[in-house]
Amino acid sequence: MNRWLVFVFAAFLLLNWSCKSDQEKLFILHAGSLSVPFKHISEAFMDKYPEILVKTEAAGSRTCARKITELNVPADVMASADSSVIRQLLIPRHADFCIDFATNEMVIMYTERSLEAEKITNRNWPEILLKPQIQYGHSDPNADPCGYRTLLCWQLAEQYYRRPGLYDLLVQSRPLKNIRPKEVDLLALLESGELDYIFIYRSVAEQHHGRYLVLPDEINLKTSDLSEYYQQAWVELEGAIPGEKIIRKGAPMVYGITIPKTARSPRWASRFVAFILSPDGQRIMKNCGQPVIVPARADHFDALPELLKPLVQN
Repeated sequence: MNRWLVFVFAAFLLLNWSCKSDQEKLFILHAGSLSVPFKHISEAFMDKYPEILVKTEAAGSRTCARKITELNVPADVMASADSSVIRQLLIPRHADFCIDFATNEMVIMYTERSLEAEKITNRNWPEILLKPQIQYGHSDPNADPCGYRTLLCWQLAEQYYRRPGLYDLLVQSRPLKNIRPKEVDLLALLESGELDYIFIYRSVAEQHHGRYLVLPDEINLKTSDLSEYYQQAWVELEGAIPGEKIIRKGAPMVYGITIPKTARSPRWASRFVAFILSPDGQRIMKNCGQPVIVPARADHFDALPELLKPLVQN
């Protein structure tokens, strides 16, 4: 199914859902890696406000942005695994602000059945993955930040391990069939044994109680102190309009959230975002293995709803 058919089907489901209940509705588009914490947050929010019906939909962050920019999907809230997706693809035409509210890091996830599982370490993983019998995968860089962060991770690994050509070898040895739309799509392939290793966020590995390999900070895109070091890695991605290209440099992971201009319930959207930034919302995030930024940070501060201004730092 091509990208446009997927978008149209998603829009049909949203329209169908919007006709089914007399409750006021809130539609949340979010990164796949936020599926578990946002499920719990939505349930807690509806317990607090029973007059609201919350529907969440997960996709790669860049796919979420395209649903808003290309299909005018009336999302009330969009949460991205990379705040730059909001800043580059939504602001200023489709959103007025971005709040940085969470972080993460890259890991290599595997199972006890993965080939060489008992031998892999954070020093020898390139050699393990490049063995002909090993299958590894990642998400689509043009749909999902975890995909392009994987490529950035590989570039940084080439520098860290002082192995010229490592990045090209990892790209060439990974079949295209091992690339999936978003990072959580890879979990089933890992569990079935079709893949031995996947590059994924630490929070997702912890939420699914999987084995994972912690990578050095020089590779995992975790540490703000290494911001300048990460910038030596870069990838070219599709831009906001067909044919446009943008460059994404390596950077510490920062999740962003916004209220798009397509929001049908901006007042309730503000309450939902406020709940995420509240101690209760942050507790749910932490319990799901998702580190939070306290206090959350925002740009375009003057454009924030008044309810959110006391909860963020300019």
